[in-house]
Amino acid sequence: MVLFGGRSGEHAISCATAGGVLRAIDRDRYDVVAVGITRAGQWVLADDDPDRWVIRDGRLPEVEDTATHVLLPQGTADREVRVVRDGELAAPLGAVDVVFPLLHGPFGEDGTLQGLLELADVRYVGSGVLASAVGMDKHMMKLVLAGSGLTVGPFRVLPAGREVDAATYGAVVADLGLPLFVKPARAGSSLGISRVDDAADLPAAVAAAREHDPKVIVEAALVGREIECGVLGGRAGASPRASLPGEILVTDTRHAFYDFEAKYLDEAGVTLACPADLPADVVARVQDVAVRAFEAVGCEGLARVDVFVADDGNVVVNEINTMPGFTPYSMYPRMWDVTGVDYATLVDELVGLALERPTGLR
Repeated sequence: MVLFGGRSGEHAISCATAGGVLRAIDRDRYDVVAVGITRAGQWVLADDDPDRWVIRDGRLPEVEDTATHVLLPQGTADREVRVVRDGELAAPLGAVDVVFPLLHGPFGEDGTLQGLLELADVRYVGSGVLASAVGMDKHMMKLVLAGSGLTVGPFRVLPAGREVDAATYGAVVADLGLPLFVKPARAGSSLGISRVDDAADLPAAVAAAREHDPKVIVEAALVGREIECGVLGGRAGASPRASLPGEILVTDTRHAFYDFEAKYLDEAGVTLACPADLPADVVARVQDVAVRAFEAVGCEGLARVDVFVADDGNVVVNEINTMPGFTPYSMYPRMWDVTGVDYATLVDELVGLALERPTGLR
């Protein structure tokens, strides 16, 4: 089952990711059923044509309610997925061996969906409940990474449910300096992120972030090259594997950073260098940090680790993404492609990793 869409602000990006996987997966080897989750949370039988889910001419794809709803297995001895159509009894669709959950953001990438699949005793691609939850919450993630001896940048958290007064804003600026990056703590795809160069703009940036998440994280701007590294879980108990790193270069001055538009709607304004032009020793350091971050959070299957590399070669972890963008143009598959693992092989490897691990506690 290729599962995508969902209730988060990254719904459309999840659909585009699914389009890439549906195009790449070997239909001679796998029987594929596409299931979309609408923004209202309905699970529906979806079109498995990859072209239905591409971003084209600025149009973002969307899962719509088809009135053919999907039910997961109802017990640990049950592998059958069923469909329910209006006015009809549930009908068997087939047994599902593994789910590829291509959801980004809350209600999909944050452990909630993973918990549902665990309850149904269904194997799935990617990290489990705890690692997914930690990877989604930038606050908890930084605490775990720092607690494991990895370097993270300075930050402050503005908790949900608390008004932020002028004194708090002043303390944030005094602690972190300017410029600042203000982010929803539990969102991705650069949604709700603002760069703040003037302290007077900080309240508006916090308000923009809280449109996506009541919990906000404020980070000090880090000086360095923005480098990413893909990680794949190891087979048969082997250590995780790291790709060659890639680098994001924002070339269009309309973008102050790698924001949503630069990622998905203005490809001409960004250069994705794969592999990144780094000395061999720095490449090895980035790969080591990426694997250590993967293991610190307890990831499984896959993750993309984003770091900053300073001029002196020091590597600072920015964040870890447990279900990175997976379109053919996304950094995660690009980095593995230049490492020697093409898109179709990468999809096959991830399914194999999911089938290899047991269900339940592990």
